[in-house]
Amino acid sequence: MGSIFAVRQQEGDDADGTAADLMQDGHKQIAAGYVLYGPSTELVYTIGKGVHSFTLDPSLGEFILSRENIQMPAHGPVYSLNEGNFWQWEESLRNYVRYVHRHEGYTGRYSGALVGDFHRILLQGGVFIYPGTVKKPEGKLRLLYESAPLAFLVEQAGGRASTGEQPILEVIPTMLHQRTPLIIGSPEDVALVESFIEEQRREQTVVVLP
Repeated sequence: MGSIFAVRQQEGDDADGTAADLMQDGHKQIAAGYVLYGPSTELVYTIGKGVHSFTLDPSLGEFILSRENIQMPAHGPVYSLNEGNFWQWEESLRNYVRYVHRHEGYTGRYSGALVGDFHRILLQGGVFIYPGTVKKPEGKLRLLYESAPLAFLVEQAGGRASTGEQPILEVIPTMLHQRTPLIIGSPEDVALVESFIEEQRREQTVVVLP
């Protein structure tokens, strides 16, 4: 379990800020991170100058720096997604899962807790996927306070985050609780998932000759 946060620069002149201040792409974030709760409590954050992790020392009541300048591997063994939804996905995602099932070196890890699953990917490499479904292509995760903060953080650690069609940080929200698909993790693994999506897109393209 965990809590995700982000800090954005106020855009308007209203002293209290407005919802319109948030309707900016993810590059407008000036800080982001999460707190992971478990056997230990970890704070992982970025202010655009690398990713750092602090662990709570209960005896002191303070967070102590435990990992500095985290860099995730370019490729990792873990793929994390809810395979129980297999038949609700587009064929491209099903083809990706078939691919990892047929190739050695991959291991599935999915707990259903976004922060915990992402934390594993950040440290070990690999990819976390929460796609849309055929009926709900927008997915479940919220752009402003789930996907975009993690995207800012993962890019600072050398990773990537994508909707499958464009980088998460380039998506401009039109509503506060906007949802988006999320593919996030090591750059090579995110690119692999995108390649299956692109392949399906090419197959569905119909060229009409005059």
